[in-house]
Amino acid sequence: MPRSDGAQRDHGVESSRTLQDAVDPCVPLSSETVYTGRIWNVVTESFAFPHSDAPLVRDFIDHTGAVSIVVLDDQQRVLLQRQYRHPVGMRLWEIPAGLLDVAGEPALDAAKRELAEEADLAAETWHVLTDFFNTPGYSSEAQRVFLARGLHKVPDHERHVRTDEEADMESAWVPLDEAVGLVLSGRLHNPSAVVGILAAQAASATGFAGLRPADAPWDEHPRLRP
Repeated sequence: MPRSDGAQRDHGVESSRTLQDAVDPCVPLSSETVYTGRIWNVVTESFAFPHSDAPLVRDFIDHTGAVSIVVLDDQQRVLLQRQYRHPVGMRLWEIPAGLLDVAGEPALDAAKRELAEEADLAAETWHVLTDFFNTPGYSSEAQRVFLARGLHKVPDHERHVRTDEEADMESAWVPLDEAVGLVLSGRLHNPSAVVGILAAQAASATGFAGLRPADAPWDEHPRLRP
């Protein structure tokens, strides 16, 4: 049977309108970087938790964060790019994305840079589509997904030379509703593509009204909190 409003209030939530993730970090009692990598580090921290008699100890990946972009053209097609991902041994269809690895670079500027580098495109209209944590149980990686529209090509002389796994990327323009079908049928697995495509489909129902501006605050990102 459906839960009553009273049952919801018993758990401290009066309605779905009040639901929101809260920034409420436990202050570390100790913190040690146990592995230093090229992109991210592994950290061991202990912290006091209200419901535990002894400090808890957790290992996690300390990650700089990332941005990704749902790119929609005038025909409501989304840009997908196939790239090899060695940890899973697969070539995944993804949306353009990249790390927040330039010191002091705003997330929007990083997204514009990645769109130009990976797709040779620039966009006139930008919005925040959604934010998410990739794997909050063991990584601090926060990701912001942008919606980019009003596209034009980057001039040839300004284009980025792609290397490594990006050197042989393939591209495809897929109608948004078909891309949703690819997600729901289990044919797409990249998290930013899954989240971004489903969020774009939901937002399209209102003509993308109500999306946040492209420079909206991102205080939930562990490295961007006030």
